[in-house]
Amino acid sequence: MTVATQSTTMPTAEQHGFRPHSDGPIVPVQTRSERFRSTAVADFAPVTGREHEWKYSPVAAFADLTSGELDGARLEVTSTDAAGVALSWIPREDERIGTAGLPEDRAAANAWSSFGEALLVAVTGEEAKTVTVTRSGLGSAPRAAHTVIEAAPNSRALVVLRGTGDARLAENVEIVVGEGANLTVVSLQEWTDESVHLASHFARIARDAKLKHIVVSLGGKVVRVNPSTHLAEQGGDVEALGLYFSDAGQHLEQQVFVHHDAPHTRSRVTYKGALQGDGARSVWIGDVLIGNAATGTDSYEQNRNLVLTDGTRADSIPNLEIETGDIEGAGHASATGRFDDEQLFYLQARGIPEDEARRLVVRGFLAEVVQQIGDAELEERLMSALEAELQGS
Repeated sequence: MTVATQSTTMPTAEQHGFRPHSDGPIVPVQTRSERFRSTAVADFAPVTGREHEWKYSPVAAFADLTSGELDGARLEVTSTDAAGVALSWIPREDERIGTAGLPEDRAAANAWSSFGEALLVAVTGEEAKTVTVTRSGLGSAPRAAHTVIEAAPNSRALVVLRGTGDARLAENVEIVVGEGANLTVVSLQEWTDESVHLASHFARIARDAKLKHIVVSLGGKVVRVNPSTHLAEQGGDVEALGLYFSDAGQHLEQQVFVHHDAPHTRSRVTYKGALQGDGARSVWIGDVLIGNAATGTDSYEQNRNLVLTDGTRADSIPNLEIETGDIEGAGHASATGRFDDEQLFYLQARGIPEDEARRLVVRGFLAEVVQQIGDAELEERLMSALEAELQGS
């Protein structure tokens, strides 16, 4: 199945939203929603690193995922049991595939063009439940994957999508939240040090439904998880949360897009990260678009980075587009800095050694996101993993 929103030929400047005007022949994309989208990798030009969606990424490190042949066979998947959550494999032709969104870059399109079957995680029932889906043993060969998480109307669940072991993976994850449903999805990256993971998440939220989407990136050499949320119907609500800890030589990237496309929708975006070690890198780009039909919108996005050592780099770029004046509120914030000297002084003045004081400050900084997951066991395990990151083990 191939779907393109504009054309199935090689994209032109016009297809990417570029329009001539008096300042010159080409200008950047006018509106975030105008970006070219297609399920066919051939519709995208080869990646050079100069494209708007790739200019912060180490594209040479994953050229095999953007241009090479990918193994689209079933991944090795294990899952915990939970009443009301069923896993199955569905064919490419299934009508649910493509309902949440379409690829906007070549890696996502390559994965979409390559997968054989999609993993369906179907959620039903109004009782709260938790299920963990683990992908492991993927090896070092480039692979493709496609996952559909479908929450039936008025259902409730927490779904953890976890990656461990070695991987060179390009994937798409579609999240369809039915009317009145309340769904939490945690994307947990705990790959080995040399792994590469490029993921695009697409979510569609129906009337009066709520999605809490949490990205936790700890392991992997290059991890790029880009969540895109479409608040398609009145009363939709999304909390997009992220947590990352970048070590020496590690590149962790998130490009977040929230599209308010209906009246009285709400979004909160909060991503927090820490960086330590030479060459540690993080990239966060947050796009919020409030469409002309999205009256009464309430939106806010923020990104905070804590720099622990010299030799690190954090790029943080919030963007906000508003096409209607009738909104409840909208804003964005970004900050990158070192330890708060006053906090350290306060703790040391009470007899706490400097190393322990630094650990407590970082722990408190990152715990804000961890504590919103809603699963005590997972929260405790992640805090222990962050402790290990701080100690460099």
